[in-house]
Amino acid sequence: MSIDVSRTGRGPTAPPLGLRVLGGAMDVYKRVFTASAAAPVLSPPKPLRRSGFELSTVVERLERVAPDVLAVTLRAADGRELPSWRPGAHLDVFLPSGRQRQYSLCGDPRDRGRYRIAVRLIPGGDGGSREVHEALWVGDRVRIRGPRNAFTLVDAPSYLFLAGGIGITPILPMVEAVGSRGRLVYAGRSRASMPFLDELPDAEIRPDDEVGAPDVAAIIATAERGAAVYVCGPPAMIEAAQRCRFALDPTGSLHTERFSARPVVDGRGFDLTLARTGRTLRVGATETALAAVQRVLPTVNYSCRQGFCGTCKVGVRAGAVDHRDRLLTPAERTDHMLLCVSRAAGDALVLDL
Repeated sequence: MSIDVSRTGRGPTAPPLGLRVLGGAMDVYKRVFTASAAAPVLSPPKPLRRSGFELSTVVERLERVAPDVLAVTLRAADGRELPSWRPGAHLDVFLPSGRQRQYSLCGDPRDRGRYRIAVRLIPGGDGGSREVHEALWVGDRVRIRGPRNAFTLVDAPSYLFLAGGIGITPILPMVEAVGSRGRLVYAGRSRASMPFLDELPDAEIRPDDEVGAPDVAAIIATAERGAAVYVCGPPAMIEAAQRCRFALDPTGSLHTERFSARPVVDGRGFDLTLARTGRTLRVGATETALAAVQRVLPTVNYSCRQGFCGTCKVGVRAGAVDHRDRLLTPAERTDHMLLCVSRAAGDALVLDL
């Protein structure tokens, strides 16, 4: 661990006692757990724990439902029925390259013979969407895990759905499920960019190039009292909904899902030591631990980047964690963390990586 020493005209000022103790402990830890002959025994590699259904599927159909959106239909490789699912569920999809990504199910839950997902091409992304668009073919085998649901459709007297662009995917089966109790407002850059319009004859379609950017507060204000409001779309849309929903109607509920990582809020920098190499990284105040680790371990496992899937779970060997996930149990939080959202509660952490 490196400790910054502030310098004055009188020479270096000693760091606080707590930091000196932690620094000494981490130095001892590095020598014993990463450099000694006992290191392989004391700090063995731990395989990632898997959960849920894991299946081999075959790509049955590829359909371009918008210029940059590809719908992918999968069926079980052995021809059997697929596990049941409810609106809001997603799949973990393992691409041929080994990348793992999550995509919402947007087909018919009553159809146990096939799953449908839709993937928007992100030109400046990390390569997952490009691989789906350019390297996936009908007949290819694709391993999946799930379905799992972190965007549950609750029972409510009425519903207002607000979807932005590719955010329509988890909401599409919800609209079908609730029938006349629900109302959908679907926004996007243009009609041409908005997938599945032909499946939504009763939706209120609001393309930006025709009516301007959506006024989220005004739309949510139209929800019936006590309604469940579901929002899936760009971060700005979700943040606007979070700001106004309960001020407009404290008797209702708000349910959101985003497809991009959450920004770091109230973060501060800290040191992160990778126990198996003894290497120490600096995590910036607005940077995630996952991003810092990726600089030296680009193949580290991750998927949702939002703290609910568990793919990036790692062991913590030393230091206190500021847990910001929605997954780990109290017992797991004593010695594990999710790299994508959680941080050091103090000045440093040592990870089992």
